[in-house]
Amino acid sequence: MGMLSYEQALLQLLAGAPVLGATESRPTQSACGRVLAAAQVSAIFVPPLDNSSMDGYALRAADVPVAGTRLKVAQRIAAGSVGHALAADTAARIFTGAPLPAGADAIVMQELTSHENDVVTINHVPSPGDWIRRRGQDINGGETILGAGTRLLPQHLGLAASVGLAALPVFRRLRVALFSTGDELVMPGEVAPSELPPGAIYNSNRFLLLGLLQQLGCEVADLGIIPDTLAATREALRQAAADADLILTSGGVSVGEEDHVKPAVEAEGTLDLWKIAIKPGKPLAFGRVGSASFIGLPGNPVSSLITFLMLVRPFILKAQGAAATAVRSLALRADFDGPRADPRREFLRARRNDAGGLDLFPNQNAGVLSSAVWADGLIDNPPNQVIRRGDLVSFLPFSELLY
Repeated sequence: MGMLSYEQALLQLLAGAPVLGATESRPTQSACGRVLAAAQVSAIFVPPLDNSSMDGYALRAADVPVAGTRLKVAQRIAAGSVGHALAADTAARIFTGAPLPAGADAIVMQELTSHENDVVTINHVPSPGDWIRRRGQDINGGETILGAGTRLLPQHLGLAASVGLAALPVFRRLRVALFSTGDELVMPGEVAPSELPPGAIYNSNRFLLLGLLQQLGCEVADLGIIPDTLAATREALRQAAADADLILTSGGVSVGEEDHVKPAVEAEGTLDLWKIAIKPGKPLAFGRVGSASFIGLPGNPVSSLITFLMLVRPFILKAQGAAATAVRSLALRADFDGPRADPRREFLRARRNDAGGLDLFPNQNAGVLSSAVWADGLIDNPPNQVIRRGDLVSFLPFSELLY
């Protein structure tokens, strides 16, 4: 079997994503990051009444034909109170958010007036509608304010609260079991850098993937580092499949004698090994163990990061009920001459500069994790495409990919 294109691999992954039908009600203030399970409709108008958007004076525009007109201040209306009907040739002292009194059709901000005793001088000729927020200007009663499948951000919670929604129905979190294999792996804190044995490496992927999963709102069972034996790997898979919707690993799915993940998954379930025409990140494994999905990522840290962002992230979003899984790209100028063309689709680590263009990290090797810290996004470069200085390229900001 030849290499799959990125689009082919993504379609197959999304087709195999589980659908989590279970929902729960969460208090609005603690629903950030969750996915809304049902559309939410406002029962009220926001604002509920015409009101002032400024501290100033409510009046009839027709009563102020010229600047310098003097009006009697007949009432004072603060936010939270309601005034009475405005008589002709009078004004109401009004504050931001206070309802407009009947008869008034304009607000004059206080900076354009002078007030002495109970008379205000209007130093500006108003027009009907000035500085008035109309009833329902933001939201109409009966209007859908949030659609099903919305990933809830702070502004969504504020909008829900503005129409009185104290709780929101959300899909349950995806349960993910995460583990690493490899006798060469050690954990930071267990062995000092000065005492690191020859051939040993710190397990950076465990921290990387744990953070990515938590960022997406998953419930993560971190099973740690599994001994490099077939029996231990099979036992870890059985344990993970008992409770998880998804089992996620990095490395160990090739055909080497010490790569036990592949035969363990095949023994406990089913497995497809894909070669995907992307760089970095060519190998990826997808299958099932019991009722859980299984995804095996490549072991190089940048390959693991990019395959997660471009393939696992949309898989998780779909499984959690999100309506949108795609990432919006920006067309930005390349301020560099790129490396030679590659037959695979490349995801190049780059960052925006002060001139509005993009700089490229000089070392694009899949093991150089510092490049992902230096960068603020990825250039999505088509196969066989040479980037020249001044070209417009497709840029995927980490601000889109890491939430």
